[in-house]
Amino acid sequence: MSPVHLIMLTGGFALGGVAGFLMHRSDYCVAGMFRDLFLFRSTLMIKTLLLLIALSLTLFELIRLSGAVAVPFPFFGPPSAVNVLGGFLFGIGMVLAGGCVVGTLYKLGAGSFPSLLAFLGLVIGSTLYAWLHPWWIGVAKAAAFPTRAVTLPQLLGLSPWLLVLPLSLLLAGLLVRWFRGRAMETAMVVDGYLQPWKAAVGLALVGVVSVLLIGMPMGITTSYAKFGAMPLQWLAPEIYGTLAYFTLLPLRYTPPLGGGTLTGGPGALLDGVALVQFPLIVGIVAGSAWSAFRLREWRMHFNLPWRQVLSALLGGMLMGLASRMAPACNIWHLLGGLPILALQSFLFLAGLLPGAWLGSVLLTRLVMVR
Repeated sequence: MSPVHLIMLTGGFALGGVAGFLMHRSDYCVAGMFRDLFLFRSTLMIKTLLLLIALSLTLFELIRLSGAVAVPFPFFGPPSAVNVLGGFLFGIGMVLAGGCVVGTLYKLGAGSFPSLLAFLGLVIGSTLYAWLHPWWIGVAKAAAFPTRAVTLPQLLGLSPWLLVLPLSLLLAGLLVRWFRGRAMETAMVVDGYLQPWKAAVGLALVGVVSVLLIGMPMGITTSYAKFGAMPLQWLAPEIYGTLAYFTLLPLRYTPPLGGGTLTGGPGALLDGVALVQFPLIVGIVAGSAWSAFRLREWRMHFNLPWRQVLSALLGGMLMGLASRMAPACNIWHLLGGLPILALQSFLFLAGLLPGAWLGSVLLTRLVMVR
């Protein structure tokens, strides 16, 4: 392993640890944000999400202007209608699972058994997608928009700062108003609790460091397919060998620190995807676990209603499948794609909102019943 790769590995673990700690201390769960919005009309956490996006929007553009990192980031591509459908299915799954792909990890680190079930569901769903891939890639091509543009500025033929500047000013005005009206804080706090807006600022900085160190924002969902591919290759190598999805290498880029071209994909290899995403995953779980132990809150309860067990497992499976269909997850699109005005991310959000609403309806009518 080269010194650059070692720095990326240790840096990714550290960034994951900070993110896991911040999320646990503030209960910063994107799935919970949308669930609370639809079930309780609570907008506090959505406001903090806008704060996170606004900061990332400005900071990512400054990084682009500096020439330190290429934008758009790896993995982003031209838009397709499947981005909407993937976002819709993902929104349903994350609410039923009780957490998104990252929320599942930090809650798992704190000892949540439903999150363990959701994690297993994510791996299963991501692996099952391999059988659908040949058909789905045809659907994605047929539903592709007639453009090769990846971002809104590219589509409009404008320099990104011409859109980033007015958007940043608009969001800044909203945020200042909310802060003055104390709409960004909750009065219900306990020892060790971190106000969500502070976590949002911290997570925006984590995203910036990730871009400077790794060359892209936080993203982990390809690894869920790798987690499924590894035992499949060992237990059923003849089946694994027939699945073309596991031979793909969608990642091909040179990190900002150098070290040569990194390649990787969903197959059972310790490749560039593993180097970038595995440390982040382990770090999120470890950071949350450390926070929970420090607060003496770590515990795992296995006595759950059967409806909650099924909801967590099936919701995780749906998220895993949808994250491959979309492609990618809410964290990738909301915290990485929207700040660079990626067209795929706008479409993903357009599907995520009604999906989260439907997931909330299903949660109350089928899961949270007595």
